[in-house]
Amino acid sequence: MKTIITAEIGINHNGDLALAKKLIDVAVEAGCDAVKFQKRTINKVYTQEYLNQPRESPWGTTQRAQKEGLEFGKEEYTEIDRYCREKGIEWFASAWDVDSQIFLRQFDCKYNKVASAMLTNDELLTEIAKERKYTFIATGMSTYEEIDHAVEIFRVHDCPFELMHCNSTYPMPVEDANLRLISKLAERYRCRVGYSGHEAGVFVSTCAVAAGATSIERHVTLDKTMYGSDQKASIEPEELRDLVRNIRAVEVVMGTGEKVLTEAEQAVKKKLRG
Repeated sequence: MKTIITAEIGINHNGDLALAKKLIDVAVEAGCDAVKFQKRTINKVYTQEYLNQPRESPWGTTQRAQKEGLEFGKEEYTEIDRYCREKGIEWFASAWDVDSQIFLRQFDCKYNKVASAMLTNDELLTEIAKERKYTFIATGMSTYEEIDHAVEIFRVHDCPFELMHCNSTYPMPVEDANLRLISKLAERYRCRVGYSGHEAGVFVSTCAVAAGATSIERHVTLDKTMYGSDQKASIEPEELRDLVRNIRAVEVVMGTGEKVLTEAEQAVKKKLRG
């Protein structure tokens, strides 16, 4: 089964559509199946008190200026939609509020995504589940009880979903990967389980496929030293190419799990056993 590989552009475009297109190009050239963004209604996701707090950024000196500087609107997403169609790659986004989810519907993306931070937002999950689109549900920071509740919402609405094992630290120490949880989640919820990684490098994400992950999502950047809170937990173009190549190789070497003697092995058997 082919692993779905998503390059998470997120907010690493830094509010620059040209940079977003370069990151889409990187994903296409690496052989990814999709790119993902994030969509927020700033006044709904954050309190006024928080938005008024000081924060130095390329866009100003408040949290509001920084958040608004990173946010794409209809004009940008219309061009992203056109560009991804031209390049032959799927795109989708994780909405952080109901208004953002409704906004995204106009583009009829193939997938939806529930970010780990939103897993306990019943109103948003219900809005997403009602669409009945294949949805990736990240499980970082979540207890089994919280995941149980989210899964129930999607099953009540008969919405297909895939959980994503995730550790929400940026970057994640590799010793915290706990990849054995992938099979545990698959067994408990009787569903496909992917892996959303925030670690440095590509080794853990490659191992996740061998551990049973059916999808991989990684943040991507042109340069980890660029401005942005997600840049250090992202992988650069060469790493992304290595990751896709590694995953496709793992798919081959893992095989089918069936006990079959190849023609080459049959020949050796004839020679050694007579």
